[in-house]
Amino acid sequence: MAIRSVSQHSVTMLLWIAIVGGLMFMMGRHARSESLFYYFRLDDQVPENHLLRLVDKHIDFGFVRERLKDSYSETGRPSIDPELLLRILLIGYLYGISSERKLVEELRMHLAWRWFTGLGFDQEVPHHSTFSKNRHGRFQESNVFEQLFEEIVAQCLAVGLVRGDKLSVDGTFVEANASKESRIPREQLAEAAQVNRTVREYLAELEIQNPVEEPTHSQDKVSTTDPDSTYATKGGTPARMGYYNNYLIDNDSCIVVGVQATGARLSEESRSARDMITRFAQWQGRKPQSIAADASYGNGEFLQWLMDREITPYMPTRDAVGRTRSPFYGPESFTYLPESNSYICPGGQQLNYGGRNERNRTFGYIGTRKKCGPCQQRSQCTTGPFRYLAIHMNETARQRARDLWTTPEFKYAQRQRKKVEALFAELKSHNHIGLQRLRLRRLKFVREQFFLAATAQNIKRLVRFLSRSPMSPVPATS
Repeated sequence: MAIRSVSQHSVTMLLWIAIVGGLMFMMGRHARSESLFYYFRLDDQVPENHLLRLVDKHIDFGFVRERLKDSYSETGRPSIDPELLLRILLIGYLYGISSERKLVEELRMHLAWRWFTGLGFDQEVPHHSTFSKNRHGRFQESNVFEQLFEEIVAQCLAVGLVRGDKLSVDGTFVEANASKESRIPREQLAEAAQVNRTVREYLAELEIQNPVEEPTHSQDKVSTTDPDSTYATKGGTPARMGYYNNYLIDNDSCIVVGVQATGARLSEESRSARDMITRFAQWQGRKPQSIAADASYGNGEFLQWLMDREITPYMPTRDAVGRTRSPFYGPESFTYLPESNSYICPGGQQLNYGGRNERNRTFGYIGTRKKCGPCQQRSQCTTGPFRYLAIHMNETARQRARDLWTTPEFKYAQRQRKKVEALFAELKSHNHIGLQRLRLRRLKFVREQFFLAATAQNIKRLVRFLSRSPMSPVPATS
């Protein structure tokens, strides 16, 4: 009887639990309601570790108004705050928003973006055309985007993130906002200018530009959509209209310390490298110890420029492949005699000076049939009746670079150089900057995009560094 009583009690309890459990898991329904008043603070909705909160905490954008104050009148209707416009543009590059129209649409709905810009729900987001008006006016005249980039680099130097002693340089091809079908022969530009405003402005600028400045390109055909863009390729890809984005980076921190937009020509890479190195050396008050680059920078002029400044070049020379594959004696096998300006070959015969070749930038030294004909080492030296030795005008600097090829420092610097390529991949990735194809046209506006993109890349690394360190926010430099 006792056992039966306990069993009945247990069944009753189980049924009760099942009923209660069923009530607990019944489907709920949310009723939409509208309240007249809400208590809501944007600041409460942005996490402490959110990227934009960290940017706002560690970086001061107040310098923008100071730099642009001369561009505004003392009287009249107040304009849109230039710092607000700059913050909005920066959001686009931090989150890879491809157009300003889309950026404005997203800003209306994104809480963290509104908080970063300081726009409340009762404040209207600026129209997308506002950015274009300021770009063609105050922003362009004041170089504010370049100044923003320099401010961030200065902060990286001030907090010790950038060492600045070992740098790498490289360039990447970025497709222009123009198609190859838009090209016309250069002699037809005057006719096209009658109906095409872009071409008309381009021709007007050519007439008043500084004649010392090298043109973006001198190709026979010019794009009527973007006349500054170059029809070129890099890395074996099909030829397209585009520009080169040149980066100089600090190897230790992966911070971009130099940016330059140029035409898509190999000759532009070395020139922009010199400009960026010179400018960065002035910022930090000392020159770098070494520069790493690929073979496209290993020309005699650039190597000589580095040698004159006692900067170690970790880069292959342009003739590196030819030298390793050639079956004949290279210039390093010949001994120079400065007193007679001649060379002694491995067979002991003298090659006399034969003149200079300005096009190839070489000095020529020539043997004779009488000396080279019976030479036992002729098969290792030349297939001709006598040896012609071409010595580059900057051969000393080129040989200095070759002597570094087998050193551990060279191999390490070449591995570090890969960081530039990683930054270019980040630049073009849709998940990061998203600048696989340029949004704006003409070189002056392409510069703006490259500066803002590099600034966004640097900011991400700077705030990550400052968030890990106990340092206080760094004010903008004056």
